[in-house]
Amino acid sequence: MLVAACALPGTFAPAAQARTPRVVVAVMPTGTTPADLGRVPGMALGLMSAGVGKVPDDQTYLDISQGTRLDPALYDGPLPPLYLPLGGAELAVPNAPWGQVRARAGSAPADIVPGLLASTLARAGAGVWATAGAGTGALIDVDEGGAVPLVPHQCARLGCPGLTVTLARLRKLREIAAHLRGRDLLIAFTTPPPRRDYELPLGIAGAGFSGELTSESTHTEGLVVSTDIAATVLDRLGVAVPSAMNGQAITASGSADPGALRSLSHRLAAVPPRRPATIGGSLVVWTVLAGLAGLAFGLRGLRRSLPLLAASVAFLPALLLLTAALEPSATVELIIVALGGPALAAMSVRLAGPWGALAIASLATVGGYAIDVVAGSSLTSLSLIGPNPALGARFYGIGNELEAVVVALVPIGVGAGLAAWWPGARPSRAAIPFAAAAVVAIGAFAPGRFGADVGAAVDLSVGAAVAVAVCLGAQRRGRTVAFVLAAPIAAFAALALIDLVTGGDSHLTRSVLDAGGLHDLGQVAQRRLELSGGNFSKYAGSPVLWAAVALVVAGIVRRRAVLGWFAGRPSARAGFLGAAAGVAAAILVNDSGGLLLMIGTAFLSLAAGVAWVTKMRLR
Repeated sequence: MLVAACALPGTFAPAAQARTPRVVVAVMPTGTTPADLGRVPGMALGLMSAGVGKVPDDQTYLDISQGTRLDPALYDGPLPPLYLPLGGAELAVPNAPWGQVRARAGSAPADIVPGLLASTLARAGAGVWATAGAGTGALIDVDEGGAVPLVPHQCARLGCPGLTVTLARLRKLREIAAHLRGRDLLIAFTTPPPRRDYELPLGIAGAGFSGELTSESTHTEGLVVSTDIAATVLDRLGVAVPSAMNGQAITASGSADPGALRSLSHRLAAVPPRRPATIGGSLVVWTVLAGLAGLAFGLRGLRRSLPLLAASVAFLPALLLLTAALEPSATVELIIVALGGPALAAMSVRLAGPWGALAIASLATVGGYAIDVVAGSSLTSLSLIGPNPALGARFYGIGNELEAVVVALVPIGVGAGLAAWWPGARPSRAAIPFAAAAVVAIGAFAPGRFGADVGAAVDLSVGAAVAVAVCLGAQRRGRTVAFVLAAPIAAFAALALIDLVTGGDSHLTRSVLDAGGLHDLGQVAQRRLELSGGNFSKYAGSPVLWAAVALVVAGIVRRRAVLGWFAGRPSARAGFLGAAAGVAAAILVNDSGGLLLMIGTAFLSLAAGVAWVTKMRLR
């Protein structure tokens, strides 16, 4: 029976072929490119994120086997060295290192089961095999005990019904592809790890696959994640995906373009190294120039330089959206941002004054990203301040950096606009734009299919609630607190309803609404707290973090003086306090507390600076 079941594809009986397709996962040599895979007839092409950050090849294979992955910082230690010696008719990880793998997975704040893919297939009656030369690539289809049967020699060349993992070169890949029948599937990717900040070339051939690969994990044409492979294999073999897996089945559409994938890979890889020079360098130069203006011309210099600095910083993310569309060289991108920010700021200040310029810049940034995110995040994901897909944790929508920008600029921008163009608005009417802007921003950024999820809804609703309460002059502290607490709850309920109705399959749905109980919710909270703590530790040596802490402490101690700068500008004051509350909420509910503190404090300090210089003008 074994010989009959594993006969070459051309000898399969039609009924057997219909029952069990062949799915072959082939690991290709290092250096294989999308263009190389494109020479295999019928192969859809894409890029695969190999892990969260830089991980060893064994971790990538294990992530595929378990259908989920985590930030390595959430494990209690590094992955032990793994190998699979031949023992009889199977490859198996020795008991000691496999026990360490299982214990390490059990220590993480998530449901992680190494070998879940193979065990799920075995329980469904599907075959699971590996070739003798698969090496550590065989970790992809080891079962929960760390072992995988060797493929019988009768079908070692082309794979058996079920799942087969093998190493292959292009010649063998073409041979396997030429013998695909019915719902057979061939998945090929380059040996991990990739070059730093790059992705692995990936190709899939078989019925239903033609063109460019993508998945609901990334919402990005040409890009998938390693954990999507398990879901794709199970889908092709007709087996339900276990709840412990969070990958999504890969799909294909359009036409394959190796050149476009090469450009995508280069742009994604350029984001991390360009951030310090382009963003940090521009901010340092602008700040130094503003300070020099104050030193050279005293208060008169600061009256001119601080509004220009505030508007330049608010315009910066919008300019990064422009450079994402242009994809220029590093030097040209730096020039566009470094010169474009002050140029736009100068025109805006001249046209609309300090508060009007801040409002215009806020609208350009928030509005530009809102439009792009709703349209699919094609530019946001390539922006230097976007979600940074090269890190492997978020692929579309807004990342924590942009979330901090948005939660600060929405109330600050609304307050600045009211101060510039409607300074005499009655409190009840002034409150309306704050609420309306928050609703629009939450609708654009928070739903799961757009990529931000719960955090943006909580931050923006808290900020808007505080701004509205300040506008209305709520005198009773209890009523104000109740209002501020009710706002994020209402936003959360609306977000959950939107996600359920639209089928967004967001992090909210998977980790909260579909949670198996308090234990699962506790794991989510634990992951966020551990990552946030690690984020503060990451920036502990940065003078920017300590400067932000010092500014926060000084602002709290001198709060009466700071709020006094907003005298005669009640709407700007409401926007400032709303932004402060929103940033505080963002620090509490997100996993990048240190980063959010630095970005949020920068915008709050600039808004306070504009209030200070405009107050001097009013005297």
